[in-house]
Amino acid sequence: MAIEMLSYRQLSERLGCSRDAARAWVKQQRLPCRVANNGKALVSVDLTEISHTAMPSRSPAFQDSATALLEPIEATPERATDYRADFERERAERLMAELLRAKADLLAARATAAQLEGELTALRSRLWWRRLARLNVGEKIRALAGGLSA
Repeated sequence: MAIEMLSYRQLSERLGCSRDAARAWVKQQRLPCRVANNGKALVSVDLTEISHTAMPSRSPAFQDSATALLEPIEATPERATDYRADFERERAERLMAELLRAKADLLAARATAAQLEGELTALRSRLWWRRLARLNVGEKIRALAGGLSA
């Protein structure tokens, strides 16, 4: 049992993989880890129990299949521009419809404001004492109606 304290760099050299792969392997194996005085992490590893084989980064079969999949995509860039143009056209149509709805709402609001302004002008054109007299007459009528019904 040869237990050694190795840094991630040293462990990655022994395993023949990257530092990140060594760090992930240590995490997966749940090996004890300590911080040295220089701030680097040291991992307690029993070298006799290591059964790690580094995986190749990419197999040639993967490269062939990836290029086979990418060829149709790279062969038709004009199709992508057609889709983009369709998307932009639909977006422009949606924005135009929204703009027309907003314009209709604005015109309706302006018409309502003009109508209310006219009513306000008509009310202000009456003399104040006539409005007051109408209020007083209305109160007298209500008082009389209340006295009759009681």
